[in-house]
Amino acid sequence: MAGTRLKDVAERAGVSIKTVSNVVRGETRVADRTRERVLRAIADLDYQPNASARHLRTGRSGIIALAVPELVAPYFAELAAQVIAAAKKRGCTVLIEDTGGSADEELRIACGLSDPLIDGVLLSPLRLDEEALAARERRVPLVLLGERSYEIPADHVLIDNSAAAREATDHLLSLGRRRVAVIGQPSGPAHATTVQRMHGYLTALHAAGVPHDPQLAPDTRTFTRAEGANAMRALLALDDPPDAVFCFNDLLASGALRVAHEHGLRVPHDVAVAGFDDVEESRYSVPTLTTVAPDKRGIAELAVDALLRRIDAGAMAPHTRLTAGYELVVRESTRATG
Repeated sequence: MAGTRLKDVAERAGVSIKTVSNVVRGETRVADRTRERVLRAIADLDYQPNASARHLRTGRSGIIALAVPELVAPYFAELAAQVIAAAKKRGCTVLIEDTGGSADEELRIACGLSDPLIDGVLLSPLRLDEEALAARERRVPLVLLGERSYEIPADHVLIDNSAAAREATDHLLSLGRRRVAVIGQPSGPAHATTVQRMHGYLTALHAAGVPHDPQLAPDTRTFTRAEGANAMRALLALDDPPDAVFCFNDLLASGALRVAHEHGLRVPHDVAVAGFDDVEESRYSVPTLTTVAPDKRGIAELAVDALLRRIDAGAMAPHTRLTAGYELVVRESTRATG
């Protein structure tokens, strides 16, 4: 069938585009029943995987990859949806890769080794070493997302995390709170997200003349609800507990809200809580959550456009650093309603 795409085969077979690609390339890791469904869909649609019109004409597949540390995290799931929408408007299909925060997996995808059909990669790195990224063997077009900064030529799309964290902390201080805790600081080596958000938090305290109490920054291993709950329990066990908490993402804040409820505290009367990411859950929590809302649609649009420019222009074109916007959305968790 003329014009049949990988996406059409995937929809007919009820599988992902990556699974279709794996079958086309003869990968053995596809289950037999799944392979049969894909092959049946290819036959039904008369799909010609090695001779698509666009690939013959341009040498491109129209497929880009998006690699994130953890797709189950609401922020990355919502960002992925925006990237898919932005790519679709530009006639492209998106393969989604979950790196699990593994440096080896991040490098494999950055080298374009996850699938030979992809034209380029959007990568949100968590652990990838700068030296390894600079020395990658295959120079597939690449755009970096997120806070991790590399001193090498690379297109990069991000928001100003330090400024956003400072604004959230300033908001809590503006309520008259002076025991402002932070949840999200790790005990071991910190990745760029925590470094920048901690910097914004500390900058706000310093500007307000409020000394930083290390007890108000409990160790946090991961950005999960359970870790937010554990950190909040530690904070409430202090002789002088906080009257406000800034959490480095909304999942941490969700755990903190739950523990505040368990302790019979009223939010925000007894303790104000703010998060970061503005995931859908934050708009339906009880109380609704004050949070920093990155412009996910803007990030996706900038990133897809930057990658398509890189694909068109090649490796020698100047690299760009693009900053998307954000806003502090004030809701019930810091705004008393009477």
